[in-house]
Amino acid sequence: MDTAVTPLHGLKLEIEGMTCASCVARVEKALLKVPGVSSASVNLATGKASVQAVGGVSPDALAGAVRAAGYEAHEAREAAAAPAQAEATPRLPSWWPVAASALLSLPLVAPMLLALAGIEWELPAWAQLALATPVQFWLGARFYRSGWKALRAGAGNMDLLVALGTSAAYGLSLYLMLAGGHGMEHLYFESGAVVITLVLLGKWLEGRAKSHAVDAIRALESLRPAEATVRRDGVEHTVPVASVRMGDLVVVRPGERIPVDGTVVEGHSHVDQSLLTGESLPVAKSPGESVAGGAINADGLLVMRVDAVGADTMLSHIIRMVEDAQAAKAPIQRQVDRISAVFVPVVLAISAVTLLGWGLATGDWRQAILNAVAVQVIACPCALGLATPTAIMVGTGVAARHGILIKDAAALETAHAIDVVAFDKTGTLTEGKPAITGIESVGMTQAQVLELAWAVQQYSDHPLAKAVADAARAADVALRDASEAGALPGRGVRARVGGGTAHLGNRRLMDELGADTSALEDAAGRFESEGRTVSWLAVEQEGVHRVAGVLAFGDQAKPGARMAVERLHRLGIRTVLLTGDNAGSAGALAAETGIDDVRANVLPAGKAAEVGSLREGGRKVAMVGDGINDAPALAAADIGIAMATGTDVAMHTAGITLMRGDPVLVADAVSISRRTYNKIWQNLGWAFVFNVVGIPLAAFGMLNPMIAGGAMAFSSVSVVTNALLLRRWRPSGVN
Repeated sequence: MDTAVTPLHGLKLEIEGMTCASCVARVEKALLKVPGVSSASVNLATGKASVQAVGGVSPDALAGAVRAAGYEAHEAREAAAAPAQAEATPRLPSWWPVAASALLSLPLVAPMLLALAGIEWELPAWAQLALATPVQFWLGARFYRSGWKALRAGAGNMDLLVALGTSAAYGLSLYLMLAGGHGMEHLYFESGAVVITLVLLGKWLEGRAKSHAVDAIRALESLRPAEATVRRDGVEHTVPVASVRMGDLVVVRPGERIPVDGTVVEGHSHVDQSLLTGESLPVAKSPGESVAGGAINADGLLVMRVDAVGADTMLSHIIRMVEDAQAAKAPIQRQVDRISAVFVPVVLAISAVTLLGWGLATGDWRQAILNAVAVQVIACPCALGLATPTAIMVGTGVAARHGILIKDAAALETAHAIDVVAFDKTGTLTEGKPAITGIESVGMTQAQVLELAWAVQQYSDHPLAKAVADAARAADVALRDASEAGALPGRGVRARVGGGTAHLGNRRLMDELGADTSALEDAAGRFESEGRTVSWLAVEQEGVHRVAGVLAFGDQAKPGARMAVERLHRLGIRTVLLTGDNAGSAGALAAETGIDDVRANVLPAGKAAEVGSLREGGRKVAMVGDGINDAPALAAADIGIAMATGTDVAMHTAGITLMRGDPVLVADAVSISRRTYNKIWQNLGWAFVFNVVGIPLAAFGMLNPMIAGGAMAFSSVSVVTNALLLRRWRPSGVN
C-alpha cells in the first residue's frame, strides 16, 4: 500500500473587497472548497490569504474561487524577492468620497443644528432628495455592490447591513415625501446620508491606521538598495542588485547600504545593522567576517564575496518571517471567526424582530423602521474582525524592529503564558569560547604569569592560546620574545623565554617535570570544582622546574546573562539551566546569573526529555538554545527561542528567533507577547461590549441611525488605534 504523503506548498493571495469578519469567513470557506486545498487563513487587517495546497493547485484556481464568492483576488507579490522600490509608499484609501459625502450631507443636518440654536428652518423636500440621492446611490454604491455579492453567495456582511439600513431610511423618506403632498412631513433623508458619510469616514480612518500597522514591513523592504558595485576582472561596474551573482566581489563604500549577504575579503569598517538585529551600536567588521544585506557600511571601504542573493538573504528571511507572522491567524481569532460567521444573519433577525415588535406594539411603523435601521447600522462586525490581526501586525512588527522575530501568531499567543524558561549554556548564556577566568601565582605577580604564558603560546592557534593572548592584550602586557617553541602532545607547550625554559600545560606535564605543585593545589582545586580547565606554568631555574602559577579557563557568561534572568524573575518566570557540561561548571554559571534550577551532564537527546518533565503539571515551557543539539529540546518545548548567532537548524525549529545573541531579548520577547495579548483582549472586549450594549439600545429605540452610524465607525477606528499604541513598546534598557 502506498503510504507516501503528498507534499503541500504555500500560496499567498491578495484579497480585495473584504470589509468585516464575516467576509473573512466567506473567503476562507470558498478557498477550502477548492480541491487540493488543505488549509486557508485570511487576514482582514493585511487583506491577504495564506493557503496550503497540493502541487496541482494554481493561484488562478484559488483566485477564481474567491471571485465566485464576491471578492477580487490575485497572487501576492513575493516581498522577499521584490525590487527595492516596491511599495515604497502604501496604498492609502481615497479621501474625496468622504469629503463629497460630507458636503452633500451637511445641508441635510443643518436644520437639526439650527434647531439647537432656536432657529426654525426646514430644507425643501425636493432639495433633500437631490442631496441624499447621490450620497445613497453614487458615493454609497460600494455598499450595494459588496452587499449584493454577499447575498448572491448566500451570506451577509457589514456592507449588506449598511445598504439595507440606509435604503430603508431613504425609502421611508421617499414614501413620506410622495404621500405627504404638502411638503411639511418630516423626512429622514439625513439619516441614511449621514450614516453613509460616517461609515466612509470610519473606513478612511481605519485604512490610514492600518497602513501604519505595516510600517515594519515597509521599513525592512526599504533596506534593499537598488544597485550594487561589482568588481569583475578587476573592473568595477554598477549593476542592479538582481544581477549580482553568487561568488561576485561587491565593493561597499562608506555610507552605502550593503546590497546582499557576504563575507568580507578586504577592508575594515564598522557596520550599522540596527534595523536587522536591533543592536544600537555599529559592529566592527574585518576580513573573514560575515555581513548582511541591508546594513549600512559606516566608515571604511569593504570588499565582500557574495554568499547569498535574492530570497536567500538574511533580510529576505526576516521579511518573510514577519509577513508570515502577520498573515497567520492566532488560535483566539478562530473562535471570533466562528461567531462572525453567524453574526450578520443574527443581526438581521434582531432587526426584523425590532421592526415587527415596534410596529405591532405601537402602530408607529415609521419609528419601527428607524429603530430597525439603527440595529443594522450599529451592529458592525468590523471591530471583531480587526481586533486580533491588527494587534498581531503591530506587535510582531515592533518586535522585529528590535531584533525579535516571531514565527507566527500561535508563537506570539503562547509566549505570553510562559511559566518556565530553560536555557542551554554554551553560546546561549555564555560566550561560547574559552577565556581566562582566574590566575593564581607564587613567586611572581599575576601579570608576570600572564606575560610568560603569552610568550610560550604566541605561535599556537589553540583556543586556550587565543584566550591567553586576549587576556594579555586586555591587561596591556608586553609580548616577550620566545624561541625553541614546541608542542608537547597531550600535555602542553614549552619555549625558551629570557634565557630560561617555561612550560605551560596540564598536571601530567608537571608530574613529568618533577615540579612541586603543593603551593597552588588549593587554588587549582577551587578552579576545578567550578568546572574550569586548569593550566600550570612552570619555570626552569638552575635545572629545577618550579611552579609559578595556574591559569583557569572557562566559558564566560554573556554580559546580559544575569540581567536576563533577573528580568524573567520579575515577570514571574522560573529559570532552568540545561547543559551537557559538568555540575561544577553549570553550578558556577547558575550562581553567577541567579538561575533557579540546574540540570547538568544532560546529553542532547536528554534535553528534550528534561523539557518534557518541566511541562508536567500544565506548565508552559520555553527552551532557549543556539545549536544543532538544541533542536530536539526546542521542538519539545511549548515554544522554542533560538539565537540567530547559532545554527539554521535551531532557528527553523524555534517559534521565536533572536537576531542577536543577547539573552536579555528572551525577557523582551515575553514582554512584547504579553503586551500584544493584552491588546487583543482589550480590542475583543471593546468589540463585544460595543455590540452587546449597542444592539439592545438600538432595538429599544434609544439610538437614532445617525448616532448608531457614528458609533459603528468609532468602534472600528478605536480598535485599530488601540493596537497602534503597541508601537510605543521598547525593550529593556531602551528609552
